[in-house]
Amino acid sequence: MILRTGYTTGACAAAAAKAAAILLCEGTAPESIEIELPGGQRVRFPVLDCGWKGESARAAVRKDAGDDPDITHQASIVAEIAFAEGDDVSFAAGEGVGTVTKPGLSLAPGEPAINPAPRRLIEQSVREVTRRGLQITVSIPGGRELASRTFNPRLGIEGGLSIIGTTGIVKPFSAPALTASLQCALDVAAACGVRAPVLVPGNIGERAALKNLRVDAGQIVQVSNHWGFMLDQAARQPEFKRILVLGHPGKLAKLVDGEWDTHSSNSASAVGIVVRIGERLFGEPMADSATVEGIFEACSPEQSARLGDALAAAVGEAITARIGSEVSVSLINLAGDILGSNGDLSPWK
Repeated sequence: MILRTGYTTGACAAAAAKAAAILLCEGTAPESIEIELPGGQRVRFPVLDCGWKGESARAAVRKDAGDDPDITHQASIVAEIAFAEGDDVSFAAGEGVGTVTKPGLSLAPGEPAINPAPRRLIEQSVREVTRRGLQITVSIPGGRELASRTFNPRLGIEGGLSIIGTTGIVKPFSAPALTASLQCALDVAAACGVRAPVLVPGNIGERAALKNLRVDAGQIVQVSNHWGFMLDQAARQPEFKRILVLGHPGKLAKLVDGEWDTHSSNSASAVGIVVRIGERLFGEPMADSATVEGIFEACSPEQSARLGDALAAAVGEAITARIGSEVSVSLINLAGDILGSNGDLSPWK
């Protein structure tokens, strides 16, 4: 099946801004608008609505993300434009667009979360209409609530979503947007003074880190399933002196067999790996269970601790072989209790 591409929030904001600029400068409200994307392709967007708000012109474009499961699909991207002194174009965050509050991103703290590439595209688009100075406010109604389901709060972007996109085109189910967000999380941690980050798969790992270690939320970086990418990037951060990998063995044991994308659709179950290591360790068959959690639950407390430590050591060895430096590893159960660990944990105790 051929999946349909869509357009980024940056491209939609540029189209809305150009439509508003035409109304501001020419007094005409366009029903559709054409812009040129960074690759040179010219595309046309229907204008959802276009009108006046006091002395400012306002236009909206409905985002179509194609077949990508984008959280902003069908959101209204709004641009409000007013003339300003001088010749420059300046940007402001309206309703549902965030503001940067932490260093380490491509924008300084205090700036509206409209990324550099979309800013260039928006400015290029309005410059097809006028060379006068402009103040452009971008809004996404409902964006504050949508942002709570993204990486933005963790990255220090408060109050709403980011206006993003480099090519203007959304490719369905592509990983670049996610890996860019994950890279930003590492950059923000480094810029905020973190020297011993804790990499976790998700919320269960984060809660366990806060429960069992002396860390703050700023040290914890969620990896999702992208362990290979994130370990490679973390190893390249000169600010990071030591790395702790913490998570459930149902995910992390997969690294032992070189499964660096731990999503269930891209990797095999970890049960076989845990059974293999357990049987080698104890010299007897492990419990017949469909889950890693079940295998540990069937163990005695002593066996569970030994198995957890052995698995943590194996995970650490696999990571060291990949990135060329040692890491510490802690494994947890679904309740957030430590099953086993390997390496020096003193930076987090």
